[in-house]
Amino acid sequence: MNQARRVQGMSALRWDESLAAAARRHAEVMLEHGSTGHAFAGEPSLSMRAKQAGVHFGWLSENVMQGPSAEFIHEQFMKSAPHRANILDREMDSIGVGVVEQGGELFVVEDFAQER
Repeated sequence: MNQARRVQGMSALRWDESLAAAARRHAEVMLEHGSTGHAFAGEPSLSMRAKQAGVHFGWLSENVMQGPSAEFIHEQFMKSAPHRANILDREMDSIGVGVVEQGGELFVVEDFAQER
């Protein structure tokens, strides 16, 4: 991800453990449901998940996907205009990634933030 940003002349995203905790929890919820989505019934919204994890942000965005490998998922994100826009958003300065695996299938959540 940061390599894709550098190619565009952008700064690297900082790792944020609080964002990663929120992303991991949402990846676990996606696994429980067996599908991807930004929110499931009874689950807090992205902003609430980030706040609960202790993230102080001005802006948030999220990419979610499932697939057989991290490489495949990254390629799919970069081929999708909305996902690519999140990765290459100049306003974002931090990232947390959550990944869970079951039966060779990865459920991936990338949470981006412009932190305060």
